[in-house]
Amino acid sequence: MEKIAEIKQNLSACEMEKLPQLISRYEKDTRNGTQAAVSAAKKRMAAYEKELQRTETMKRYEKEYHAYSYICGIDEVGRGPLAGPVVAGAVILPKDCSLLYLNDSKKLSEKKREELYDKIMETALAVGIGYNTPARIDEINILQATYEAMREAVGKLSQKPDLLLNDAVTIPGIEIKQVPIIKGDAKSISIAAASIVAKVTRDRLMVKYDGIYPEYGFASNKGYGSAMHIEAIKKYGPTPIHRKSFIKNL
Repeated sequence: MEKIAEIKQNLSACEMEKLPQLISRYEKDTRNGTQAAVSAAKKRMAAYEKELQRTETMKRYEKEYHAYSYICGIDEVGRGPLAGPVVAGAVILPKDCSLLYLNDSKKLSEKKREELYDKIMETALAVGIGYNTPARIDEINILQATYEAMREAVGKLSQKPDLLLNDAVTIPGIEIKQVPIIKGDAKSISIAAASIVAKVTRDRLMVKYDGIYPEYGFASNKGYGSAMHIEAIKKYGPTPIHRKSFIKNL
């Protein structure tokens, strides 16, 4: 008879596709330790099934527009911070994409975002990233700067899309058909993927800026107006990556 420790290890390491068979095998073992391990495995299986259903729901727009060959999700990160760029992501996922846990990047932990970023970069048919600087944001305003970053992200795609799914906005100056979706990063896997790519890209950049301007806490606040960040601006003044139009009242 297998040791309980071995059974726990087998269940925890088992791939989801094979887990039901393994649960069936072990649930006949009446030992308390085995039953606890089986119960934990069943909970993991239930959570997996729930995530499958949630992800299928998030494919609603991809299914609705399935006649289009290359559907691209668009999203931006960084419209609200006092410092740093605005970053836009554009992602074309394969039609049979089976990635789970895609969601609005703000709803995911940093660790999960990093994991999903790597998977998206491996899985996507094309990824484009666009930036706009604090100086440009001050020059033309944050909305227009965001549109520019989005156009840049689309332009950097190695595969031209024939449909854009956008998070809430319609991007001017683009001839490709667009579908704006309110809270799209929580309703479309393509937009969610773009949200994650943009978020991880910008966060990594702000961590680098933290090494250059350590007084402002950019690694933790990512340029947003935390109390510590605002105090640092008052004490040390703005850096070259601060948005002057955002901090003029400080």
